[in-house]
Amino acid sequence: MTYPDAQVRRTILALALGAFAIGVSEFASMGLLPYYARDLGVSEPVAGHAVSAYAVGVVIGAPVLAVLGARIARKTFLMALIAVFALANALTALAPSANLLIGARVLSGLPHGAYLGIAMLFAADILPKGRRAQGVAKVLMGLTVANIVGVPLAGAIGQSFGWRWCFVIVTGIALASALLIRRVAPVEAADPGASPLRELGVLRNRAMWLTLMVGSVGFGGVFAVYSFFSAAMIDVADAPSWAIPLALSGFGLGATFGNELAGRLASWSRFGGALVLLLGMAAAPVAYAMVMGDWVLMTASLLVLGCTAGLVIPLQMRLMDVAADGQNLAAALNHAAFNFANALGPLLAGMALAAGYGWAATGWVGAVLALGGIGVLAVAWLDSRRGSGNLPGGGIAVPA
Repeated sequence: MTYPDAQVRRTILALALGAFAIGVSEFASMGLLPYYARDLGVSEPVAGHAVSAYAVGVVIGAPVLAVLGARIARKTFLMALIAVFALANALTALAPSANLLIGARVLSGLPHGAYLGIAMLFAADILPKGRRAQGVAKVLMGLTVANIVGVPLAGAIGQSFGWRWCFVIVTGIALASALLIRRVAPVEAADPGASPLRELGVLRNRAMWLTLMVGSVGFGGVFAVYSFFSAAMIDVADAPSWAIPLALSGFGLGATFGNELAGRLASWSRFGGALVLLLGMAAAPVAYAMVMGDWVLMTASLLVLGCTAGLVIPLQMRLMDVAADGQNLAAALNHAAFNFANALGPLLAGMALAAGYGWAATGWVGAVLALGGIGVLAVAWLDSRRGSGNLPGGGIAVPA
């Protein structure tokens, strides 16, 4: 069905607003950690459990909610997911103790993967076939704008007025997204043949698992560098105090450009687009390691690394090609895979640091993980050639 351009634009804006709320809640909570640790009277390592708890919520909630919501119309399901996210952030703002804060963050993470995955599917479905990847990219633009504007602003508000206000504001933004989706999104009837069992059938799909592995390994390269960037800037680069937020905003700017680029690359070729981005994801950490100690060049390399963050888009489009009747579950698992990468990258980089290899090691670890992603991508491509023939987007030079 064809929808008016104005309605499509408003719908994607409403979906991207929800992604913006999710991005601010996830990333600002890391910067606000010292403030809620002090307020709740716990150590920073204990308060850090709230950050891990959110990731746990994403990994659990993404597949479970996608399966349970299989028979719900996507518009209704998206409204419910972002409304639950709003409620969970309100509970975060009101949490009187560290344990309740951790519980609220688990709850906040539960809708994350299902919302983003299904929002991308919804955006793709309301656009013509040749523009579907751009629709996916525009929804994810909410996450990148959150890193440019929302996270620094939330940090400033948290420092000036208290950390709880960050989550109050996120609650309001998420509720606004829910209301906008209700008002402007087209109504699409639920698939009468959909069922949790049908969604679960995609778990037997080898092509899906290989695609998820590309992201869960390769994208770890981004997080290996990003997670320790601020500490490296402080410790070895003697950077001015304003340089770190500038650099992190630069990463967000790079990711914004990268999403637009990734949408175009994915329209050309799923595998080709992913390969281009993974090559950049391998090169940027090498450059970062080689310029360690020069904060200007470190900032420039982080911006370039941000340009590769659109990897999620060609992988999402590949999943849409191969997931058949398990679209919701595959889309949600894509975000669970990237959260796995969020754990894997810092874990391996942290091990290198603990072994005494220095801050440059985070860049080398990042490059190795990106190369690992390329290796998995090669396996996935060869598998598609053997088993899928000319499946759309299956070959390096096959446009979708």
